[in-house]
Amino acid sequence: MSSGRPELCVGAVAIDDDRILLVRRGTEPDRGLWSLPGGRVEAGEAMVAAVVRELREETGLTGVCGAMLGWVEQMTVEHHFVIADFLVTILDGDEPVPGSDAAAAAWVEVSTLDGLPLVDGLAAFLVEHDLVPGLLLSLD
Repeated sequence: MSSGRPELCVGAVAIDDDRILLVRRGTEPDRGLWSLPGGRVEAGEAMVAAVVRELREETGLTGVCGAMLGWVEQMTVEHHFVIADFLVTILDGDEPVPGSDAAAAAWVEVSTLDGLPLVDGLAAFLVEHDLVPGLLLSLD
């Protein structure tokens, strides 16, 4: 399906009370859809370091990488991504500011997630890992 080798990526899962930190993708793939902050792991970079770097690049926030929650695989004709998602603790109380390839960054109330255009598989991942109640989301 994909024309290239799989690429290792990471995602940052930050939960604060009934809110989750999301970014709206500003570039392809999935431009305009809401996703977890994250991106590709660079050569020679530890995954936990990539999580912290991508979080900072996409939201302007500083965080500490915690445990890996799970992984997802996304394949299109152009891309094959293997994405490891990690829990993150945000260290500062600042509001997120979009940067890098994010068109927007925001703390989103979990109760409003069903009304947002999410990247494929995100709703199912959040429910499967007990991060949001399954009754709130229409699974993709």
